[in-house]
Parts: sequence; C-alpha cells; structure tokens
Amino acid sequence: MLRFLKGVVGGSGTGIKDLPYNIADPFPSAWGSWTHFRGTSKDDGSPVSIFSLSGSNSQDGHLAAGFNGVKRLRTVRHPNILSFLHSTEAETFDGSSTKVTIYIVTEPVMPLSEKIKELGLEGTQRDEYYAWGLHQIAKAVSFLNNDCKLVHGNVCLASVVVTQTLDWKLHAFDVLSEFDMNNEASAGPMLPYAWLVGAQYKPTELLNSDWAAIRKSPPWAIDSWGLGCLIYELFSGMKLGRTEELKNTASIPKSLLPDYQRLLSAMPSRRLNTSKLIENSEYFQNKLVDTIHFMEILNLKDSVEKDTFFRKLPNLAEQLPRQIVVKKLLPLLASALEFGSAASLALTALLKMGSSLSTDEFSEKLLPTIVKLFASNDRAIRVGLLQHVDQYGESLSAQIVDEQVYPHVATGFSDTSAFLRELTLKSMLVLAPKLSQRTISGSLLKYLSKLQVDEEPAIRTNTTILLGNIASYLNEGTRKRVLINAFTVRALRDTFSPARGAGIMALCATSSYYDINEIATRILPSVVVLTIDPDSDVRSKAFQAVDQFLQILKQYQEKANSGDTTGAAGLGMSSLPANASLLGWAMSSLTLKGKPSEQAPLASATSSTPVTSTSSNASSVLVMDPPSTELAVHGNSTSDFADQPVPASPTSTDGWGELENGVHEEHETDKDGWDDLEPLEEPKPSPALENIQAAQKRPVAQPALQPKQVESSRTKIRAKVTKHEDDGDLWDSIAAPAPKTVSKPLIVKRAGTVNDDDLWNAIAAPAPATRAQPLAAGRGRGAKPASQSLGAQRKNRTS
Repeated sequence: MLRFLKGVVGGSGTGIKDLPYNIADPFPSAWGSWTHFRGTSKDDGSPVSIFSLSGSNSQDGHLAAGFNGVKRLRTVRHPNILSFLHSTEAETFDGSSTKVTIYIVTEPVMPLSEKIKELGLEGTQRDEYYAWGLHQIAKAVSFLNNDCKLVHGNVCLASVVVTQTLDWKLHAFDVLSEFDMNNEASAGPMLPYAWLVGAQYKPTELLNSDWAAIRKSPPWAIDSWGLGCLIYELFSGMKLGRTEELKNTASIPKSLLPDYQRLLSAMPSRRLNTSKLIENSEYFQNKLVDTIHFMEILNLKDSVEKDTFFRKLPNLAEQLPRQIVVKKLLPLLASALEFGSAASLALTALLKMGSSLSTDEFSEKLLPTIVKLFASNDRAIRVGLLQHVDQYGESLSAQIVDEQVYPHVATGFSDTSAFLRELTLKSMLVLAPKLSQRTISGSLLKYLSKLQVDEEPAIRTNTTILLGNIASYLNEGTRKRVLINAFTVRALRDTFSPARGAGIMALCATSSYYDINEIATRILPSVVVLTIDPDSDVRSKAFQAVDQFLQILKQYQEKANSGDTTGAAGLGMSSLPANASLLGWAMSSLTLKGKPSEQAPLASATSSTPVTSTSSNASSVLVMDPPSTELAVHGNSTSDFADQPVPASPTSTDGWGELENGVHEEHETDKDGWDDLEPLEEPKPSPALENIQAAQKRPVAQPALQPKQVESSRTKIRAKVTKHEDDGDLWDSIAAPAPKTVSKPLIVKRAGTVNDDDLWNAIAAPAPATRAQPLAAGRGRGAKPASQSLGAQRKNRTS
C-alpha cells in the first residue's frame, strides 16, 4: 500500500533538489505532524505554501497517511478546498536509517488561528467575517459528503487555512476516505487513519469504533460533528480540550445556536446536513455574505440588479472591515470589470473603494486593471475612466501612459460623441505631462489642431486653455511654431466669446515664451483689435493683455538703453508673476447637449459673460455656461455693438495650412498641425499696406466674386464661403468680418451712411456671397445689375 502511494506522489517530483520552490520560515502551527512553511517560486518569485512530513521508515503510519493526503488533495478540486500545485518526496540517509520527507506545494495560505490574531476583528465585523468563513467551510464539507460521498474525518480549527484574499479553505486530507455505505455488514474500519484524530473531536460512534453504526448513518454525520467542533473553537477562542466542553454555549451567537445543537446531536441520523445549514441558517444572512455572494454569481444577474448593487456598493463597503474590502471585494470587482461581467457603475465603485489604499497598494491591486480597461470598447467604461482620471493619473508611470494608455485614449479625440471628445481633451491635463515629445508633436498636437475648429464652442475654448496649460511641456521649436498661431489666428477670431477670452488669457499665461519681435508684430496687433470686441469680458481681458505686453516692451526698452539685451525673451512671466494663475481649466461638459448650430452670435455685449473667473487654490478657473443660456441672454439684450458684424467662422481656412481638420499620422509624422504657420516676415510692403494698395487698384464697379472663388463656392459649405478673400492677412477676419446671415445684406445698412467713394468699404466688410443674390447686384455703385431669370420677369410683370 505504501509503495503504491509513494508511486503516486513521486510522479510530480524527483527530490528536494529539483523542487522549483524556495522554502522559507515555518508557521507556528499546522495540522497533525505536518510543518507549514512559507515559500516562493524560483521562476517568478510568487508566494506559495509548502507542507512537509517526515517519517523514519516505510512502516511509519504517519507517512502512509501523508501519502493518502497528497493523493486526495491532488484529485479533489473545489473553490473552498486548498489548491494543490506540486508534490515530491526526498530520501536522506543517516547511517543505517533512511528518512523520507514528503513535500506538498499549494497556493499561499496561513493557518486560521494565526489569521484571526492578525486581523483583530471585533463585534459585528468579527461575526460577519466568521459567518462568511463558516459558510465557505460548510460548502466544502457538503461537497465532500453529498457530492463525492467522502468523509473528511477531522474538521476542526487546525484543518482550516486562509488565503491572501481572506477566503477559508479546507485541507488536512490524511484521514479522508470513501463512505462505504453499501457494505453495512463489514466490521472493518471505514477510516483506516482515524487514529490520527484527537479523541475530543470524535463523535461517540467513532470513538467506540462502531463501524456498523457509522455505515448506517448518513455520510455527513461525522463531518457535521466536526463542523460543530470548529464553531466552538472559533467563537470561544480556545482549542477544544475535551468533548464535554462542547456543551458550553455561552460564546455561540444566538442565531447560530439551534443549528449548532443539531450539528452535535447524539444520534448520528438526526445531525444537521451541512447543505441544509447553508440554506436555512439565519446566521449567514448578513451584509458581507450577501455582498460577496452577489459578486461571485455576477454573471447570472441582469443589468437592473447589477446597477442597483453597484450604486449601493461604495456606501456598503464603508460598513465592512477594511481588510476584507481591500483583499476580497476589490479583487472581485477588478476581475468582474476586466472580464466584462460588471457594469460601468462598477468602475466608480472600484475607484471610490480604492481611494483609501496607499500608493503601493493602489499600484499593485488596481492599476493593472485600470490600464487594461482603457482598451475596452464599452463607451460607458471609457467615460468613467476619463471622468476619474485625476484619481489615478498621478500613479501611472510615464512609460505606461505613453505606450499603453494614450493610444487608446486618443481614439476619443475623433469620437462622434461631443461629450467623449471633451472628456478626452480634459484628461490630457493629467496625461500630457507624462507623454514623450515624439507623442506630443507627432500625435497630440494634430488632434488639438482638429479640436480647435470643432463644431462645439466649448471644445474649442477648452482646447485653447489646454494648449496654454501644456505649453511648458513643449520643446522650444514646437512652441515657436504652434502657440502664437493657435492663439491669435484661431482663438482670437473665434465666433464664441469665451474662446476669444481664453485665447487672450493663454497669450498672457505663456508670455515668457515669446520674443520681443513676436510681441510687437504679431501679438499686440491681434489683441488690440479685441479692445472693441462686442463682449465686455473679452474687452477687459484684451486691455489687461495689452498692458502686460506693453510693460514687457517697456522693460526691454529700458534694458536696451542700458546696453543689456540679454534675457529679453524671458521678460513675460517674470514681469508679472501673478499671470501664472491667469489660465485655468474650463469644465464644460454641460455645453455639449446642444446642437452645433447653437453657438452664441456676437450680436451684443452683456453684463452676464459666459466665462467667469473665480479664484480657487491660487488659480483662476474658467466656468462656462450652456449655449442655450447664452442665446437667451443675447436675445434679450440691447447694446451699442448690436450692429457689428460677426468675425469669420473658426472653421474657415485662416492661414494654418492645409490641415483638412483631420489626423493622418501615416502621412504627417513629421508635422504637428501648425508647421506651415510661419510668422509673416516680408518687410515691405506690410500686409495691411499691401491690402490697401490692392483695394485702391481694384475696380470699384466690380466687387463680385472672382472666378476662382465662384468655383470653390460650389463645393464648400456656406460658412466657408463667407470668409475673406485674403486668408493670409491676420487682420481681415478680425477687423471687419462678413455677417453670418443673408437676410440683412450689408449694403442695405451702409447705403445711407457710407460714402460710395470710400475704398475701405471693399476691404473692411465684403458682402456675403450666395447663389440667389450675387454680390454685384447689390453694391449700388453704378454697376449694371445682372439679368433676371425668367421666373423673376414673370413676377415683375404680374406685380
């Protein structure tokens, strides 16, 4: 018999030298004659538990029982039974005697008695945790007795171990044997190794070795008695010394006492089946058991039940022991999210429950799951990740963000949902500092170039603000090529007043990155125009910006007079330290529910501005109102600026190059979206003077569209046709852009107030171009009107 068992065990190892695990310190206690060691894998260093049992010769009964335990543990699999990994035996010679040692390698566990001392739970939390543990052991015993027809024979406190996730598991299978109920007449022992069990743990029939009575009893009779012994040791806090101590029920919970007494019934046939204990006992109905049980069968629940559960979970977790939440609930929740069985609400619960973790615990337990979730196709999961990026963003390493997170996040820039585009944009405030220069220049700036002409005004505004915030992470060459063009050519010409205000603030916040020539020739001319902006908030910001940049020029002049021109390019921020807090972040997802067409027209300047600056934590934050409110305010307002034309549409070509509002990385890996926007460096004539001269030479009687413009107007939308003819001129779309609508032609209003001989009229305010009414027909400068169509002639006759 022993030789057979040795053959079974020896099949998984050849000796202690070949054991692929390192043996460390032992635990103070273990079941029977076994020694329980801590251990680690030689391959990856993962923790394991190693049990060893030594015998002097082949006739040693302990050694034979140990081989039986190894065989049983290897073949019996259940979630609440200790998981077997590896086993081997080693022989050592000591003179004339031979010593045999059996090694069993299992998942990392700790004796239950040691884990109880470590947790130190008290009161309700202790009772709930004990209920969960007893529930697990009862399921393991029920599986052995009812499903496998096996008898464990020694269920007690020493035969229970606890995993790293605080699950209780049954082991010590040395006595385990089949229940021989078909051979009632046999007088031989059914449990050949029952002598290993202490007398205090044996029921009366086993103590008397009445095997005939045992065979007539139900399969669960012996192990139900052992479960009663476990309950007594658990709640009394003492190891069972005598069978009579089981009558002391003072420490047993009242809700468990009736079942405890039935488990220890003197008649084997009347002892409670462990399966009935799980189903009917009131003691197992508590928050912890219900919560973990719901998580374990999450796949069987419908969406309504899942949503209800995950909404309540964060508040429920606060009432549970922290160790159980961290080591049990969080891994269950992370696994459910990773494999798709949990709803998007589970992510919010996961992050809220994980907020109490230390940095190391958060990085170890939650970050791997969060990184994997970025690859999810579930839009709700992606929204949840972006909404809470500030909670875990600092814990992400630069390499993980650049290689694993950003490629998935970047898909949100082109998403059809405006809400998701804005969340993606907002997340860059946390993720952009961790990106490499190659990723920023080759990918991120291209997406931002596209978003700055987005159909949603809030996204355009936030893109400008983001550029101002991440300017310090751009290299010098990229800043020179991008910032001024992004802020002056697009932001300051936007039809949405908060976007123009954001452009001004971004210029002020990044003033240290511009040299004197750029300030004098490009920034100040663009900002000065906004001092007469229809919006009062934009005007006030423009005056502040003008004062700041003029002060920079004055400081440069003073240094130049003294002969010191070094450091002239860095005067911006040092001159006004308070400007470091001028630029904040606009949290404005509320604006994305309206249609793209619901952009506020620049028809009036109201006292209620769409962007308000509030001081918080020494920084200025932009808060944006919904477009619907903006429209309502402008509709009821009367102002001196009501008749001013609207600046050119931000979607028009404004000197930024042929970007086509798209991102084509395979063709533009060496560009960043603003490459072809170089400063105007032609010394003579200046752009403004060149336009004036061209206008003076232009025939006054022919203000109609040029053939090239007529051809392009047939293929472009009306918003793009209304832009000025000279897109390269930075002044045209700001000084006198064309109106949006055609219901009120510009010539009707100017006919009585503007001199026909004024050549500036053709430059400052070109009339809108439409198919129905050519521009040449409404100028009123002596030009012959175009011939009418046949339908129009009939109408004139009848009228």
